[in-house]
Formats: sequence, C-alpha cells, structure tokens
Amino acid sequence: MPLSGHLRELRNRLFKSALTIAVGAVIAWIYYDAIFRLISQPFLDVVIEAQEAGRNVQLTLTGVADPFVLQLKVAGVAGVVLASPIWLYQLWRFVTPGLHKHERRWSIIVVAIATPLFCAGALLAYVFMPNALDFLLGFTPESVSNFVDVSRYVSFFLRTVIVFGIGFLLPLFALLLNLAGVLPASTMINAWRWIIVGIFLFAAVATPDGNPITMTMLALPIMLLLTVVMGIAWLHDRRAGKKAAEESVPDDEIRPIDETTPVDAPTAIDGTDSVDSPTSAD
Repeated sequence: MPLSGHLRELRNRLFKSALTIAVGAVIAWIYYDAIFRLISQPFLDVVIEAQEAGRNVQLTLTGVADPFVLQLKVAGVAGVVLASPIWLYQLWRFVTPGLHKHERRWSIIVVAIATPLFCAGALLAYVFMPNALDFLLGFTPESVSNFVDVSRYVSFFLRTVIVFGIGFLLPLFALLLNLAGVLPASTMINAWRWIIVGIFLFAAVATPDGNPITMTMLALPIMLLLTVVMGIAWLHDRRAGKKAAEESVPDDEIRPIDETTPVDAPTAIDGTDSVDSPTSAD
C-alpha cells in the first residue's frame, strides 16, 4: 500500500475512534451524576471522618463556569474509557496488516492480559484512595478549614488511578522484552536486588501521599507479578535454548539434505542442460 493509502486508512480509523468516543461522552453526560458520585465517594468518606474529628473538609467550585467545565471533563474522560474496546480494536486493525501470524497471536494475548492488569491496578488505587486523602488532609491545622477544588481533586483522582494501572503493566512490559529476545531471564534474576529497589522507588514516586502503607501496597503486587514474569521468562529461554541446540549442527558434521526439497538440474556453462536430454539430430 502506498503512503497515501496508509494515511487514508489512518484517517478512517481515527474518525471511527473519535466517533465512538463522542458517543461514549454523550452516554457519560447523561449518567454524569452517577459517575461523579463514584469518583467523589473516596473523598466523601474522608469528609465524614473529618467531621467526626471536628475538621471542616469540603469539595468546592469557585468559578461560575466551573460546573459546566467539570462535567465536560468527566464526560470526556469517561467517554474515552467507555469507547476503549472500539478504539483499541481500530488501532489493532491498523497495525495487524504489518505483523506476522505469530506476532498477531502474541499481541492478542498481550492485550487480553493487559486489560485486566490495568483494571486491577485502577481498582487498587480506588480502594486505597481514602487512606491517601485522609493522610494528606490530616496535616490541616485544627483552626483551618480545607476547601478542595473539585477540578483539582478529579485530576488527582485520575492521575493516581492511571499511575497504579501503569504500575501493574510494568511486569508485562518486561515479559514482552524477554519474548523479543532483548531481556534474558538470567539478567532479571541476577539483578533482583536492583529490581526491588526500583519498584519501591517507583511506588514512592507514584503514590500521591507518600504513606509507607500505600507505597507497600503498590510495590508488593508489582513484585509478585514480576516474580511470575521471571518464571515465565526462564521457561521461555530454556525452551528456546533447547530448540536452538537441536537445530544446530557441529562444524565437523554435514547437515543432512532434505530429500523432499527439489534440486535443480545442473546446467552447463553455455546454459544448456548438462545431463542427457532429447536434442535435435546433427
């Protein structure tokens, strides 16, 4: 396909993706109250605890147009999430013509694994969100009321959920590098100390509150997933090594000829067949 054909194909895929995202945003706009209730529930749990402790914590909107902008933002993000199966499929259809059969099979497996992993990370972030908010808001002095802007809270919520989801995808990325032959299992096993340090550093940066409990709750699942990845990578490397050893031939041996492969008849220098063949009489 020429470059213009690829560009037309990309335009059609992008148009279909944008159309489905717009439809998802309309659906999210209709159910905005339920979606916002789900997003704000972790903060409301903290508000109840703060009121019991005698602290004043509230979500606020300061601008006249802020409610409308907030609803647009929530509807847009929810539309992207709702339409994710469609635009991921469009992306897949654009990429697959350039892949081999075995690469398509591996990519399907990766997408099937990546989706639940990301959802698991997002769910973990949602569960520990009240603990993070309570830890951060706990630094508010007793004589000060804490009025949190809703837009900033939504941005904080989305950033935390996305970071936790990406954290759960890091072991899968390591597995892809191993399958591609870039990252051997022996390298990961030998560097396990540095991997643990790196995971905890990532968890410390990714967790918004810096709470050691929240950091540990993010680091432990990643370490567990990475341990499973190391085991799969070790089995893959071992199988690949055995296959390479079976196919290799020592230098002092002659590789057997496959009798099923047709051998072209030898030709003479002048281009005529060197074997006896019917020719015209002299």
